[in-house]
Amino acid sequence: MSTVSKPPPASRWFHEFGRAPRILGLDVARGLAILGMAGAHIGETEAFDPFDLSTWTDLVHGRSSILFAVLAGISIALMTGRSVLPDPERMPSLRLQLIGRGAVILLIGLALEMLNTPIAVILTLYGLLYVAVIPFLRWQPWKLLIAAGILALAAPALLALLAALTLNPTGAGVSLVLYGSYPITAWLAFVFAGMALGRLRVEKLETAAITLGAGVGLMVIGYGLGLVGGVTRLGSGSAIFGGEPAAGWSTYSDALAAADPAGAVVRAIFAVEPHSGGTAEILGSGGFALSVIALCVLLSGPLRAVLLPLGALGSMPLSAYSVHVVSVALVAGPGGFFSSNAFWLATAVALLLATTLWSVLFGRGPLERLVGWVASRMAAVPPGRPVITGRRVDS
Repeated sequence: MSTVSKPPPASRWFHEFGRAPRILGLDVARGLAILGMAGAHIGETEAFDPFDLSTWTDLVHGRSSILFAVLAGISIALMTGRSVLPDPERMPSLRLQLIGRGAVILLIGLALEMLNTPIAVILTLYGLLYVAVIPFLRWQPWKLLIAAGILALAAPALLALLAALTLNPTGAGVSLVLYGSYPITAWLAFVFAGMALGRLRVEKLETAAITLGAGVGLMVIGYGLGLVGGVTRLGSGSAIFGGEPAAGWSTYSDALAAADPAGAVVRAIFAVEPHSGGTAEILGSGGFALSVIALCVLLSGPLRAVLLPLGALGSMPLSAYSVHVVSVALVAGPGGFFSSNAFWLATAVALLLATTLWSVLFGRGPLERLVGWVASRMAAVPPGRPVITGRRVDS
């Protein structure tokens, strides 16, 4: 009696990976974000000049992590119901699952920081964001977009004013969530925008086309603001929260004058440099992220076969990001620093090959499995069942 043999894993993977309910375009965008962050950490780049293609690698700075944040918001929306808002009776389980995910991601981020690399590890903030979005899971897309807009337009100036009035405070807490490389107000704006996009069925070509137009429009506005700020010499994003109070100040008014509240507010509006957290950067680089996501969704259909390795990388971003940070620690040593485009290229090739092979043989990435298992246990969901949605957890 003859039997029908199953196709080999590689052939089956080639035909099945990235199909619904996954959204290949999102995996591809996430893969680009990982490679971009690696370039921002170890690449040798020159100041961006739109008329010099050799400088375009400078685009990875700031924008790659912002792309990752918007994609995180989309993933949260997809994991909690896609275009359908979660029912109230599901909320206790969803809260526990997101808390579990956030806790594991936070701990992984702390472990990577202990390697003492020059990388500003973003995972600690991501862990907090998974918890911070819990009160907003049942918000309609229009509410999320309004919240993102308010945070983008008002939060940078208000934070800069608060920093100046309090004489630029320092400390672990404010550095982590307010005035560090990843101010939580700016990153919540990106996550809210991503959640709204996920609720609006980002996989549809019509949605992707509209998103592309909106992204280009935001880039024009945001980078236009930054250009105005540069032309009028309103200051750089690196000084968005003012300077240190003058040495030897004797009164609060003297220190306040040195902190320059008005100047700090103006700089916060026009700051466009990577990780400045300014309104111009949030709008411009947020629009850039939306444009990249839209293009990846639009191209993932006709270019599916070519984009599969990027999709495999993007399907296990936590694992890939962690391996990259560990590789930097191994090469540079504790506290060491180096930059090399050759190592960036080697990292990209190694990650693409390793994640594709892992995806073919094992499916989900190892750290993604860990996060999913903890989320399941937190909500007392048997590991063999879907974690959050009614089907396999998707992009």
